[in-house]
Amino acid sequence: MKPAAKPKPSLAARAPPAKPAATKPKAANGKATKTPGKAQAKPKAPAKKETPASGKAKKEEEDEDEYKWWLEQNQDTSVKWNTLEHNGVYFPPPYVPHRIPLIYNSERIQLEPEAEEIASYFAQILETDYAKNPVFCRNFFTDFQRILANCQRSHPIKDFDKCNFTLMFEHFQREKERKKAMSKDEKLKLKTEKDKIREKYGTAYVNGRKEKVGNYNIEPPGLFRGRGEHPKTGLYKRRIWPEDITINIGTGAKVPEPPAGHRWGKVVNDNTVTWLAMWRENINNSFKYVFLAAGSSLKGQSDLRKFEKARELKGHVATIRRNYMADLRDKSMATRQRATAMYLIDHLALRAGNEKGDDEADTVGCCSLKYEHVTLESPNILHFDFLGKDSVRYQNAVPVHEQVFKNIKIFKRDPKTDGDELFDRLNTALLNKHLSSLMPGLTAKVFRTYNASHTFQEQLRNTPANGTVQEKLLAYNRANRRVAELCNHQRNVSKGHTVQMEKLRDKIRALKYQLHRHAQQLAILDPKQKRKRSALFAADEELTSEWILSHELEVTTKEKERIEAKFEKDNEDRKKNKEKRLTKADLKDKLDPVVQKLKILQKGKVPTVKTHPPIKRGATVERVLAAIVKLEDRIKNANMSLEDKDENKDIALGTSKINYLDPRITISWCKKYDVPIERNFTKTLREKFKWAMDVDPDWEF
Repeated sequence: MKPAAKPKPSLAARAPPAKPAATKPKAANGKATKTPGKAQAKPKAPAKKETPASGKAKKEEEDEDEYKWWLEQNQDTSVKWNTLEHNGVYFPPPYVPHRIPLIYNSERIQLEPEAEEIASYFAQILETDYAKNPVFCRNFFTDFQRILANCQRSHPIKDFDKCNFTLMFEHFQREKERKKAMSKDEKLKLKTEKDKIREKYGTAYVNGRKEKVGNYNIEPPGLFRGRGEHPKTGLYKRRIWPEDITINIGTGAKVPEPPAGHRWGKVVNDNTVTWLAMWRENINNSFKYVFLAAGSSLKGQSDLRKFEKARELKGHVATIRRNYMADLRDKSMATRQRATAMYLIDHLALRAGNEKGDDEADTVGCCSLKYEHVTLESPNILHFDFLGKDSVRYQNAVPVHEQVFKNIKIFKRDPKTDGDELFDRLNTALLNKHLSSLMPGLTAKVFRTYNASHTFQEQLRNTPANGTVQEKLLAYNRANRRVAELCNHQRNVSKGHTVQMEKLRDKIRALKYQLHRHAQQLAILDPKQKRKRSALFAADEELTSEWILSHELEVTTKEKERIEAKFEKDNEDRKKNKEKRLTKADLKDKLDPVVQKLKILQKGKVPTVKTHPPIKRGATVERVLAAIVKLEDRIKNANMSLEDKDENKDIALGTSKINYLDPRITISWCKKYDVPIERNFTKTLREKFKWAMDVDPDWEF
């Protein structure tokens, strides 16, 4: 038996009894309408024209012309558009051979372009963890040999361990440095070229309205990375050609021209889907799609429907839970398995899971759990250990209802053993069919979205109403993190995490040192303050003599460089304006105090009040005390940022924020607690969730 992991409370365990669903307003046709918030936004008055149109006026006009689809509340969920025009997709440029040889068994091998290309993809990641992953290397070499076998030129390459990609790696390192050293004009030229591509492929016209296209770039070829312990990592992701692409466009619209010498695989006019182009990739044999951008009306409508469906579950969840709890003891084993799976999906936010083929990653969800994925620990602890979506490992130990524990024990009875299905009388299709009979459109994913959003909102009740913005943000991130943990949104700790944490700690030490210097200044101005504010003058173990010397050296050196740079800039400006230039004597006057201080520090002498007096011109007790208060606030906020960053090191907060948390919860929270929305939503997310921005501060999921 494995040592018991600390049990995590489930999503539903802390959920209060469900409130009755709010009555939805009726449309003229009698159907309930879907609204992003409580209050309807009032239509704006027509914008006044400005002549000539300034940049600000143009922006205002664009805002006025913006299509606020969420105010129309269109109930049609079958036909997605009436007219659709776009310019197709942008293909990555063809491979250009570099003719750098591969070294094999100390011999230089000149590869043909097809083989050189795949070898180059491996050379580029030579110093990463992928190149040290045996599965990645084995899969790469299998595909590499397959491509070599199709080349006309014979080769001796049979053993991966005898391959040396160093020359290619060094070539790509030089290319990186060359790109870094590009001139401003060269960079501007590249940007201009990208802008032209975006202008052509980055927009579409839906029902006559201009909309942004999301991923119009076809994925370039390369080596498949995958997440977690993916069995296909390292396989060659082949180049996509126009012949692989199916274009979806409006009837009668001009079909975009494919690249010269090519033709589209297929052209369709399907207005019941929202994709513009699609193709099948070769790694997982799955379809890839080009959609409109996240902030488009079609994407927004899809998001709104998803979250409204999750909100609808509020009115049914109590009955559903009551029924599946009763079914846990049903005489029918199939019913009992279904009820147990529903309990786990509800309480642990597990995905439903699908059957996997022999050539697919061995990832599972609730319905496809196998005997070995769940172990039992009396009296009621279940230990889960399996690969979830994207091969991310799910490990959890959780206390469950005693009947659930008994059922799992029954499902694992002999003759079942490793490899056997835990739920052998259940699959995802059967489960979702049952769920849809309980509520139209209900699936396991709706449960996951509902529980994630509901838990997030409940956790946000811990926000300190009178706290600082930083304290409120810490509460927000902890609520988000709670959902991310339960939804198993893990990530690997970045290599730079330790360095970043040390930089933050050093920043805090620097602030504490400033506070220490201000305290010295206060004591000089008013010696009685030492007795009044004893805590302010207490010694800080982090501010050692060695650290102070190192810090002062760094700060003083930077100050010297800043003065010299400013001197050069000032002289350049004077030269342009045909003014008298500054002399070296002028520079010396400014540098002398800094140089003298630097000499003292370089001798290893730690600054003291005598050698480095803190008094500044115009300093008063009141001003110093005000500065101290500000520094104390900055130190407090920096410590919270440090704590927040460390807690987030192995959790991906973005996944739940983008996919599972109703954005109206965040927006109403920001309004209620007076936190700028920019602190929680990036510009991309603000664009994506534009439809949710009008909610009231008291809106609830």
